[in-house]
Amino acid sequence: MADPTKPTEAAFDKQAWAIEQVRRDLPIVLADLYRAARIGRDTLLVIGASTSEVVGERIGTATSMAVGQAIVDVIQAFAAEAGCEVAFQCCEHLNRSLVVSERYAKRRGWREVSAIPVPGAGGAVAAAAYWAIADACLVDAVEADVGVDIGDTLIGMHLRPVAVPVRSQVREIGKAHVTMARSRPPLVGGTRAVYDRDEARRRAGLDGSHHASADIDN
Repeated sequence: MADPTKPTEAAFDKQAWAIEQVRRDLPIVLADLYRAARIGRDTLLVIGASTSEVVGERIGTATSMAVGQAIVDVIQAFAAEAGCEVAFQCCEHLNRSLVVSERYAKRRGWREVSAIPVPGAGGAVAAAAYWAIADACLVDAVEADVGVDIGDTLIGMHLRPVAVPVRSQVREIGKAHVTMARSRPPLVGGTRAVYDRDEARRRAGLDGSHHASADIDN
């Protein structure tokens, strides 16, 4: 009798196909995000991913550590090159806590929580990330600058406002829908507020025009 806990040959075929898609398409997605956002030192990237969705199944029903490891490998290679930090979101069973570097978590003052993500309680990507990060820990919340959501895992709760959608030339990783976002500071003020640097310099008379007027200060 077949062991129901072991992947079937068809499941192995799906995993192999999904890993190939991850390695081919995820770097393109990340490159598109890099071009659309200011990613660099201390930028925090949040990743949410369902390996079940990547292989073409409903979220939470076909978790694959092999696919999760492939996703983590690509993300970590990108982060090392871009110089950014990464937070890997766990699934709802761990209240969407996040796997991060303990060093970085302490520097940011995040609250650590106690759990070790595994398939079925955290998810394959978070589980792979936990063992891939030398000083991994879990925190309950972050405010990330940019984010990638593979499989509609709902990373919005961990994005810094204001979130702005970013489009990629790649719409799916495997069979999973991909969404991305960058964040920007909230725009404050009314009709007199200025957001453009050149216009601000003109208003302040710093562009040599000397058109600054006291009546706009009230």
